[in-house]
Formats: sequence, structure tokens, C-alpha cells
Amino acid sequence: MNTNKNLLNDSAITAQHPDYRTEIAGILRGSLTPGLMRERLRSYHEKDIAAALELLKKEERSKLYRILDTGTLADVLEYTEGSEEYFGELSVRRQVEILSRQEPSAAAAYLQRMEKPQRAMLLELMDDETRREITLLSSFDEDEIGSRMTTNYISIHAGISVRQAMRELVEQAAENDNVSTIYVVDGDGTLAGAIDLKDLIIARETTQLEAITMTSYPYVYASEQIEDCIERIKDYSEDSIPVLDAENKLRGVLTSQEITQLVDDELGEDYAKLAGLSAEEDLQEPLKKSIGKRLPWLVILLGLGLVVSSVVGLFEGVVAHLTIISFQSLILDMAGNVGTQSLAVTIRVLMDEQLSGRQKLFLVGKEARVGLANGAILGVLSFALIGLYLIVLKGQTAVFAFSVSFCTGAALVASILLSSVCGTVVPLVFKKLHIDPAVASGPLITTINDLVAVVTYYGLAWLLLIELLHL
Repeated sequence: MNTNKNLLNDSAITAQHPDYRTEIAGILRGSLTPGLMRERLRSYHEKDIAAALELLKKEERSKLYRILDTGTLADVLEYTEGSEEYFGELSVRRQVEILSRQEPSAAAAYLQRMEKPQRAMLLELMDDETRREITLLSSFDEDEIGSRMTTNYISIHAGISVRQAMRELVEQAAENDNVSTIYVVDGDGTLAGAIDLKDLIIARETTQLEAITMTSYPYVYASEQIEDCIERIKDYSEDSIPVLDAENKLRGVLTSQEITQLVDDELGEDYAKLAGLSAEEDLQEPLKKSIGKRLPWLVILLGLGLVVSSVVGLFEGVVAHLTIISFQSLILDMAGNVGTQSLAVTIRVLMDEQLSGRQKLFLVGKEARVGLANGAILGVLSFALIGLYLIVLKGQTAVFAFSVSFCTGAALVASILLSSVCGTVVPLVFKKLHIDPAVASGPLITTINDLVAVVTYYGLAWLLLIELLHL
């Protein structure tokens, strides 16, 4: 009965979410005339058409390119992953037409991935305005805000009337569709403020433009590093953020869609760094580049690993004397897990807030208390379970068994406490040194915690079991 019910639920879900990719591929493989195919395809979103491209053969994609108008095809290709393959299947004239219809930032990003001669040829074939916009965006490094801005915005001059502002809006909206915020500039192009579209629409003709202009509006500079101002950008919920040049002149805007993408990219970078990478990787990345991202941290971790191994060597006498001590991996794993948790919490806090010195001390203290509480609970559990394990399964005496389990439990408490503090202090120190705290990656913290755990575990074993109890 439950199986039938699940099948019905799956069918209902499938009905709610049809496979548009397959439907689109079926249309292109059919025998409809080009006009009817175009009409059918208009009922699908550009993203669904883009997703269907990977199901199509080259000749089927060629049919699609001929059927779709330039504007629709430009939108479709903006949604594709690895659009270079599809662009390469188009004629040079069609490439120029599509690049001219796309957002300048998307067109600039695509051209940057081309060989220089081909890029120069396509730019030469574009109209002057499009070429200027793409050249402007290409002049910025990929880590600078200017590389992600768009010139698709509405701007009006300060001092004009509401009627004139409305006329400017209507004229510019024919070419620019980001109309929710209108930017006000001085005669030389310096940003003076912003006007919400709703405020302009409901304003009376006698209203002074200055009365509805927001002069304390957020902005960023085109030459700023993305990672330096992403936190500032996230604090605002505006539809777009103006981008200024060094002379405070309006050069472009960051749309809400682009801001979302920037935040997503930044989170991806942080996630990569937590894994011990210098930057995020993608599927098509060259082998040499991937090795370059991973190798630096691996070399550092190799050095730290040698330190851990040498420290273990100092306790060879303890291991030889007490061969029953075999719980090193337990201590190392728990210390690594706890340290990584503290690291994740600390980086999350540092991403959202600018902490004062008092708040940083509070964070370290809180993580230490959490580590101590968790360590105490786990230490008691390990004391009881390991003691019983050695008595029941290994046939050891109660004194010996619980001496070893007490050593293990005490080492667990100490290593978890120290790992919690380490996982919090290291990213705070990195932040103080103006280094991205995400660089205090999981592998680095784990290796440091291994060193702490080894010293704690074998040190307590030597002190308690050999020096004090003479076992």
C-alpha cells in the first residue's frame, strides 16, 4: 500500500515539474516548419532552452540557432555553462550580433576567454558604443568590482523638473531595463543621489527633484577589490548599487542579480579555502592550475605533519612500555572534529560582523566553555566504555583498565578544550594580520590539533601511567 502511495506521489511531482529539456529537444527533432517551431519555443523560458542544448546534436543546435531571433539566442547563451562551445558553432556575424545584445559584463567575460586575435576581430566589428562599454569592463581585473558592473541603468541630471525626469526615463528605458532606481548626476557626471521609481511616478509636477532624491545612498568604487566590499554590499537590500570611478563619476551599477552572484562566488571561495585550496576550482580547469591551487597548502601541511611525526617519536618509550595504548586515533579524530566546528563558527561570525576586542574575547571564552563541556561529557563516556572494553574483551585488571581509560578520558578533555580554542584563535589572528580567515583551513586546523592531541595523550600516558602508577 505504501509503495503504491509513493508511486502516486512521485507521479504527482513529475506532473508538477515536467522535463522541459526533453520537450524542447523533441520539438527540434520534429518535422514542424521553422515558424511553428519558433512559436512553440516561445512558450519556454530561455534557461530551459539553454539546458536542452546539451541534449542536442550539433546539427540540431544549428537548427535552433537559425530559428531563434538574436535577442532570444543571446539570452539563452547567457544561461549556458561553457558557452564557448556553442559560440564557436556560430558565424562571426552572429557572434557579433549576440555579444552586442548581451549584458556588457557577460560579453566582456566571454571575450576575455578568447584568443587575443579573435577577440580583437570581434571588437572591431562591433558598433562604437558597445565596443566602448566592453572595453571599459575589460580594463578591470576579474577581482575588481568594475569587472562585474553593468552600464544598463537610468541616469538623469540634477536640477531638472519632474516632468523632464519622466521624459528622460521613458527615452532611456527603451535601451536600459534596470529602471527601479534612477540615478541623479551633476553636470560632470558625479553621483548626486538616487530616486526610487515609485517616488518619481507619484511625484507632482511642482515637486522639486531634490525633495525625492536620496543623497545618502550606498555606492562602491570600480577599482575596489570584490572581497573588500562584499560585506558592505550585502548590508543593503537595494535593487542596484552605483559604481563610481576615482573621480566619483557614475560608471555603472551592480544589479541585485550580480550581487547575489558575487556573494555566491565569495562563499564558494571560502568553502574552497576551508578545504585547503587557494581558490575555487571548476570542472574544465587545466591540470596545472588545479595543482597550483592545492600544492602550497599541502607543502605547509607536509611540514606540520613531519613535526607531528617527530613528536610521536619522542614517546616511543611510552608506546613500547604500554602496548595496550591504542586509542590515539580516537583522540586525534575527536580533536580534529571539534577544532573544525570552532573554525566554522568563527569564520561565520567574522563574515557577518565587525567584532570589537571584547567580543573576540567573548567568542574565545564561549568556544572554550563549549569545548570544556563537550570534552567533559565525552571524557566520562570514554572513561567508562574504554575501561569496560579492556576488562571484558582484553582481560585486563580493573586497575590497569581504568587507569588507561582515565588517561584517555583526561587526554580527550584536554585536547577537545585546546582544539576549540585553537579553532577560534587561529582565524582571529589571521583576521588581525589582514589575511582572509578562511585561509585558516580545515586541514591546517586539523594538523595543529593532531599535534596538540598527540602531546596531550602521550604526555598524560607517560605522566600518569609510568611516572605515577608505574604500570
